[in-house]
Amino acid sequence: METRQKIAISIGDLNGIGLELAIINHSEISKFIEPIYMLDEVMLIQGAKLLNLDVPYNFKTVENIGDFFKITPAQTSSKSGDYSYRSFIKGVELVQKGFADSLVTLPINKESWSIAGISYKGHTDALRDMFKKDAIMLMGVPEMYVALFTEHIPYSEVPQMVTEKNLYQFFKNLYQVIPHLEKVGVLGLNPHSGDNGVLGDDEREIEKAVNKINQEIGKIVFSKPLVPDIAFTPHIRAKYKVYVAIYHDQGLIPLKTLYFDEAINISLNLPIVRVSVGHGTAFDRAYRSEINLNSKSYLNAVKLAKDWKLKK
Repeated sequence: METRQKIAISIGDLNGIGLELAIINHSEISKFIEPIYMLDEVMLIQGAKLLNLDVPYNFKTVENIGDFFKITPAQTSSKSGDYSYRSFIKGVELVQKGFADSLVTLPINKESWSIAGISYKGHTDALRDMFKKDAIMLMGVPEMYVALFTEHIPYSEVPQMVTEKNLYQFFKNLYQVIPHLEKVGVLGLNPHSGDNGVLGDDEREIEKAVNKINQEIGKIVFSKPLVPDIAFTPHIRAKYKVYVAIYHDQGLIPLKTLYFDEAINISLNLPIVRVSVGHGTAFDRAYRSEINLNSKSYLNAVKLAKDWKLKK
């Protein structure tokens, strides 16, 4: 009999939908993995009572995550922010020490992290600092993935990041960590990809980086800068399963329009496997029993965490 993988699951912001997703899907995911929840039993019981849900008999938790607090559904809170961060850190530790095979993260609230004094903008930023690696955020579904060249930074800061050196290193990292990567659609930064310099010349830096990495690989894997407003039309999407977006919304607006319920977030170029849901804390749905939560993204994240193999 095959040994089931142990997957550490950080609980996310307890004022959001993470705990409900964990409880209602526990029976399903336990069929193919052994989940370990980064959550004190006291907080689990409090949340389950608010949700009017029974705690599954084999719901395995890890104690001493953080300070206990009163769950306040749909509210930002320094206490919930701190607890969600500590839950995440404990999950990383379990994987690093070999007590779990991979990590799945439920959604945190960035504002709650901020008011808790946590400097990171999210999981990927924190992982990048922990491992001193250029972690890559890859979001999507098997039909279409988007790798973000820049993530949670103001749009005004994006152009200064668009240099041949930065882009080349990003392309190189991406190629090294995704097995069997064949064709990648690289988006331009400016409207019409600059129209040969008429609307901006950032694409020249992108082209130089593309030429350099393709020459190094020995074949054309990365495209020349695509016109962003047509890059996700059906006839272009037929050519590419992976895109590189130069900034956050450029790639995630089309992705979430097409696959919001199913998309997941994978952290690449790290020594551990970390997968997350592709959505946020959904305060508008938290602890509202009359609303049936969509679990597709969470289930997809758990399944991919089970199957994803680090490229050696």
